[in-house]
Amino acid sequence: MHAVDTAIADIKIIEPKVFGDARGFFFESYNAAKFADLIGYTGPFVQDNHSRSARGVLRGLHYQIEQSQGKLVRAVAGEVFDVAVDLRRSSPTFGRHVTVTLSAENQRMLWVPAGFAHGFLVVSERAEVLYKTTDYYAPQHERSLLWNDPALGIVWPVERSGAPQLKAADLNGKTLASAECFA
Repeated sequence: MHAVDTAIADIKIIEPKVFGDARGFFFESYNAAKFADLIGYTGPFVQDNHSRSARGVLRGLHYQIEQSQGKLVRAVAGEVFDVAVDLRRSSPTFGRHVTVTLSAENQRMLWVPAGFAHGFLVVSERAEVLYKTTDYYAPQHERSLLWNDPALGIVWPVERSGAPQLKAADLNGKTLASAECFA
C-alpha cells in the first residue's frame, strides 16, 4: 500500500496493493506497521463503523469537539464523494477541505486525522462505508458543520445524486464562522 498526498498535508489517500485474478481479489485494508510508516499514526483504532445508504444521502459534516476522532474511511460497496474539512484554528489550512471519490471499484481509503469535520454523499444507487476511528463515539460531543456553507466552497456532485437527504442535525449544522473549532 502507499499514501497519496492531498492539498492538506495531514490528509492522505491510501491505495492498497490489490492482488486480483479470475477468482476475485485480495488486499490488506489495514496493517498497523505499514500505516505507521505511511502517515506516522501509531495509536490504536478503537471502533469500527459501518453505514449503508441510498443515492443522495449526505452524512456529515460531523466531528466531535471532545474525544476528537481520526478516521480511516473506505467504501466497500458503491461510490461516495468524501469530504474532510480542517477545523484546527492554528492550522495554515483552517477552513479548507479535501474531496475524494471512494468506491468499491477504486478501493481507495481516506485518512482523516482528528481535528477535521468529515462527511460523504452517496453518488451510486447504494453505498456501504466502513471506517475505523481513533476514539469512541461520544454523542454529547458530536457537532455538525453545515454541508453547504458558502464559506467552505465545497462543490458537491448533487447533479449525480439529486437533492441530498440529510438528518435534521445536519440540516441545522453550524457555519464555519459559528462552529466550535479546535485550537
